[in-house]
Amino acid sequence: MSERHIHTVAIVGLGLIGSSLAAALRNLSNTVRILGVDVDEQTRTEALRRGWIDQAATGCADEAFESFVRSVCDLVVLAVPASGARPYLEALDRWDFEGIITDTASTKERICRDADEVLHHSERFIPGHPMAGSEVNGIAGARADLFEGAHWILCPNERTPGEFYTALHDLLTGLSARVISLPREEHDRSIALVSHVPHMVASSLVQLVAGHADNQQALFRLAAGGFKDSTRIAAGSPDLWCGIAFDNRDEIALGLDEIRSIIGQFQEALMAGDKKRMLDLLDAAAQARRAIPQKWLPSTDDLIEVRIPLTNRTGAVAEVTTIAGKAGCNIDSIEIDHLTAHSAVLNMVLTDEGDFGRLSTLLLEAGFTVSLSPLSAKE
Repeated sequence: MSERHIHTVAIVGLGLIGSSLAAALRNLSNTVRILGVDVDEQTRTEALRRGWIDQAATGCADEAFESFVRSVCDLVVLAVPASGARPYLEALDRWDFEGIITDTASTKERICRDADEVLHHSERFIPGHPMAGSEVNGIAGARADLFEGAHWILCPNERTPGEFYTALHDLLTGLSARVISLPREEHDRSIALVSHVPHMVASSLVQLVAGHADNQQALFRLAAGGFKDSTRIAAGSPDLWCGIAFDNRDEIALGLDEIRSIIGQFQEALMAGDKKRMLDLLDAAAQARRAIPQKWLPSTDDLIEVRIPLTNRTGAVAEVTTIAGKAGCNIDSIEIDHLTAHSAVLNMVLTDEGDFGRLSTLLLEAGFTVSLSPLSAKE
């Protein structure tokens, strides 16, 4: 494996995510060359005016896009809905693109299937999902700091080249995103529970209050604090979320069934006058919520270095990074030191979040040799 660097990027789709990515990359380095692809002329013009992209193209039929991909491009980011990605995957395959391909769609089943069907070298596709957004859609809502502190999911598999993953990981962490690995077959279920179902619940809460508000909207004037916070996401684009809902229909439906059952437990406790049951339900949720920041968020600048010898093991980078994600560990940086043609050492620097004991256990169970040692932030 040879080390890769990303200097030239094509971003397909200059909506909220694509434009924010262009802005963040521009802030990261003026030396990164960016091509923006979008069907909307006004959007392309605005992205050029803001200096977020160096040149623009209209789509797959645009010779400027093809020339960029064939000659200089290191990375193509498909910042379009999963349903619209296939024509671009077909074009990239037709143009013999040899660089990294990733996406930003919030569902993975469809786009992964399309990539496997269309790309002769589908190992070059690393599914991605930045968990960031805004109530303001399109380039109007874009900002360079959108991904700072946000989780950016990557879904490598056993065929993902290690140098591809590390190059993409380095680029995204350079934007201050918190990159985690997740098996692509687990992605849609996980995101349904933490993102898609909550959006439906937030929309339901707004409908509940709206259905009881009088002409003076008195209830909405009282709905400060918690209500506004818990329903903010309901202001997102209906068209976008309708597409997401049907792309991930089965997993969202399962999640809605579960939330219906949970709400039903609260209702049953109330109707039965069972105060102990109500207290137990509220207490279980409160304890779980309070544990989140203690377990998953870093509280200090302490870093941990993890060294893992690798020898002729296909897909090792994807396997290790996925295990790190399962243990709740955040990879601050990752690199591969090649010792011989057949051996290397995978070096990871982790922040202080997650369960390092579980990380070590999972790695050992998977057949890896691992060493962990403290590393101060200044190093």
